[in-house]
Amino acid sequence: MAQNPPPQTAVDDILVVRNLKKYFPIRRGVFQRTVGHVQAVDNVSFTVKRGETLGLVGESGCGKSTTGKAILQLDRPTAGEVYLDGEDLVKMKGETLRLMRRRMQIIFQDPFASLNPRMNVGQIVSEPLEVHGVAKGKEKEERVKELLRIVGLNPQFMTRFPHEFSGGQRQRIGIARAIALNPSFIVCDEPIAALDVSIQAQVVNLLKDLQAKFGLTYLFIAHDLSMVRHISDRVAVMYLGRIVELADWRTIYDDPRHPYSQALLSAIPIPDPVLEARRQRTILEGDVPSAANPPKGCRFNTRCPVRQERCYSDDPQLREVTPGHWAACHFA
Repeated sequence: MAQNPPPQTAVDDILVVRNLKKYFPIRRGVFQRTVGHVQAVDNVSFTVKRGETLGLVGESGCGKSTTGKAILQLDRPTAGEVYLDGEDLVKMKGETLRLMRRRMQIIFQDPFASLNPRMNVGQIVSEPLEVHGVAKGKEKEERVKELLRIVGLNPQFMTRFPHEFSGGQRQRIGIARAIALNPSFIVCDEPIAALDVSIQAQVVNLLKDLQAKFGLTYLFIAHDLSMVRHISDRVAVMYLGRIVELADWRTIYDDPRHPYSQALLSAIPIPDPVLEARRQRTILEGDVPSAANPPKGCRFNTRCPVRQERCYSDDPQLREVTPGHWAACHFA
């Protein structure tokens, strides 16, 4: 099995991920014997610089959210290394990991499911402060009011419950909860996927404002490529548990090298009927293979429009095709 090359680390790298794997066992029978594994994340390596946003994109089920949760140790990785500020999260457990969670947070995809319906807004936003013993009493109340103001909500909403808010407002509550402990790194797990198009831009602009104000670093997970370009500094394209292309957003959009990236970008509509009629679309055939039984060789060989004989036997490594532009394709 081909190994992704370890990322070249630098002083300003806040997150370093090396050969991250997350396999889920498949169990069957009365005794629940393990008969196989779902390779949700397989040999993923990348770095994120302090203060930047790395967009992680791909089809549903390709392993994006699992990657984010494995980085935060919400799903413990099967193998690999995850360093946050030089400290290996994979080896941490117990109180050491609990204290480390103050520096890393997550904004969940579904604002309707990620907020406890039995708790009011004040209780939801203040819960991290209580768990980590950061503030109590009047100080905690003032901090919650400040957080609500920061995300554009009225502090008087503290006594209201989640069902009294719209989807966009609920996501703002989730963002307030995520920044309550002043973290340095946040995983944004498709934070705009469940929102109306008119609200998506507002939430993205809020995330950009918070990043500029507090120096936050984001891993922004999404499948909407048109929205990712507005917030990401670099973009990683994921397919069937692996990163197939990684570059800055302008390079990805102007000069994609991997056939899968080209197909994704060709699906973005152009708001010009003349250009839309002229451009050539890349239509992928078939469905995404099962992560429990991925194809041999290149994992994209069942759908790739430029596949050749070697693609069925040789597993392409993620290699640097031009400075700062990485692609996992024999013909990139």
